[in-house]
Amino acid sequence: MSKRKTVLIFEDDTIILEVITVVLTDLGFHVEVSETSHDIIQKVESTKPDIILMDNWIPNIGGVEATRLLKDDDRFKHIPVIYVSANNDIESLAARAGADDFLAKPFDLDDLENIVKKYIIN
Repeated sequence: MSKRKTVLIFEDDTIILEVITVVLTDLGFHVEVSETSHDIIQKVESTKPDIILMDNWIPNIGGVEATRLLKDDDRFKHIPVIYVSANNDIESLAARAGADDFLAKPFDLDDLENIVKKYIIN
């Protein structure tokens, strides 16, 4: 039995957070959440996620900055970061952040499931 894969979600909208958590938990993932991003390095060190979902408008430093911090760190740059935002220019934001992929809000739960599975092979 392999260890359950961990998804770390940076999202400050509690409703979206609850929905994502329920969906991913039902799929068998272990879910960790954070409503702020200023302590992203410590969060990633303690949770050791297999994948990260990053909201663009996450306080305090924002998704682009938080993702860059992670991607600039040799210990964590291999962890896939999926950028999640309602912005029209989500694709360019994700690229600017150095994210591995993106998911536009509002998203279909199937899209959420598929993008996470794309980066995590159970």
